Amino acid sequence: MSHLNWMIIRDNNAFLLKKRNISKPFSTESNNLTNLSSYRYSGLVHRKSVGIVDTADKKGFTVVYKKAKAVNKPAKATVKSTMKAGARRSLYKLKTLLRKNKYRVDLTKAALRRASAVLRSQKPLPAKKTRTTKKAD
Repeated sequence: MSHLNWMIIRDNNAFLLKKRNISKPFSTESNNLTNLSSYRYSGLVHRKSVGIVDTADKKGFTVVYKKAKAVNKPAKATVKSTMKAGARRSLYKLKTLLRKNKYRVDLTKAALRRASAVLRSQKPLPAKKTRTTKKAD
């Protein structure tokens, strides 16, 4: 069923982002880990999909995933789980959530990359070193 849905929305949907000189279009849909418009990463057509978003207080990330049983009820289908127990532990918990529960194992590496990028973006930038020049007397 998801293949049929993908064939219908592949070329025309509201989330497509086409640019000149780029062969593969991007996608702005939620639950798309790589922002590429492809069947594998699409959050719209699959019964199970995973998305990683930033938390409101900038301390950790939120995992958004679909319940496979509530696929026809979009409001009840999404589950949000916030992980803010430190970077290493949160990434381990995310990996466990996807691998041990056999929930989209093929997206595990992409989810870990996305979560790492979110955590990295929350770190403060290092202070720039200013060089002082000696004045000639």
